[in-house]
Amino acid sequence: MKKGLITLAAVTFLATACTTAPESKVKVYGWQGEGENTTEQTLQADFSKWKSHGLDGMCYNAGHDLQKIQRAAKVAHENGLEYHAWIPAMLQGGMDSTLYAVNRNGERANKVQAYVPYYTCLCPNQEGTVEFLTNLYGKVADIHEVDYVHLDYIRYVDVILAKGLWEKYGLVMNEEYPTADYCYCDKCVADFKTATGIDIKSVEDPSQCKEWAQFRCDLITSLVNHIADAIHAKGKKISAAVFPGPDSYARWMVRQEWNKWNIDAFFPMNYNDFYLEDAAWVGKVTEEEVKAVNGEKPVFSGLFICHDWKNKANIKDPEGHGLIPSEMEEAVRGSMEAGAAGVALFTPGNLTDEHWEAFDKAIHQTYTKK
Repeated sequence: MKKGLITLAAVTFLATACTTAPESKVKVYGWQGEGENTTEQTLQADFSKWKSHGLDGMCYNAGHDLQKIQRAAKVAHENGLEYHAWIPAMLQGGMDSTLYAVNRNGERANKVQAYVPYYTCLCPNQEGTVEFLTNLYGKVADIHEVDYVHLDYIRYVDVILAKGLWEKYGLVMNEEYPTADYCYCDKCVADFKTATGIDIKSVEDPSQCKEWAQFRCDLITSLVNHIADAIHAKGKKISAAVFPGPDSYARWMVRQEWNKWNIDAFFPMNYNDFYLEDAAWVGKVTEEEVKAVNGEKPVFSGLFICHDWKNKANIKDPEGHGLIPSEMEEAVRGSMEAGAAGVALFTPGNLTDEHWEAFDKAIHQTYTKK
């Protein structure tokens, strides 16, 4: 009888041990683009490595190539990773010239670009733009292995650049410059006048016209929600990389009022160095972002990584900056205590061994929302 009790106790102990709560871990995504020499073997090696370091999903850019997207999604699933098909939206080449946005100087973005040559921005108010993007993302959503369609550059050109980029482009952006202020095409001007009675071309300083700013925010929202409806109708989900805020940055910098978007997950790019802020800022802006969606949809705080971190002080280009290993814990902690559903790394390929070591410690902790 005594032996039976001992056996029963042992079984009970083992059962209890097996049902112990799993180790806590922050949910992690990564943004990564496909290289020219990418193969299924290199994908397997990368995705396996990143999975071992705690990633749960990939926002992966394989361009518009449906076969490459399917290949990457298949490999992601083989490694236990969720797959978000990351495709930039508004920056497109080779389109009908009438689809490109027009700046305040009257220049089309396919002819004259602000800041960099690839800023060939489409007008969100053109029917052809809506059709093109809905069709593009719809084809991607039809790929069985794709879990989410992931929107990027779903916005206007930065009418105001993040302050950390001003020196790089030799600018002091204390106003909205005509070259980067979009869109003044005939349709946008006419539709705005019909809606408000205001001829925006006769306004001395359009940047002071709140109705004009809201009109353009609404155009982006309408475009996103149209795409989202199409993706949801196919039984798939949709996520997006967005500017921080939205009120503190996204709305006035790129016309993203993303808290009104009918999508399933938000990935705000909380790249502190771009805004000349320290790692503590990540938590502060994440708190705003979580509140903006009333905590009803997941917000994954985007973290920008400095690869050559030992040489960071000597790197002039701010796009070579980012979080160093000693800042990883603060950025993760701040995000999670602000209510984020997790974090996203730009990019996992940039993390050094020292980053991974610090990151591993940071994501295997229990955080409580403040």
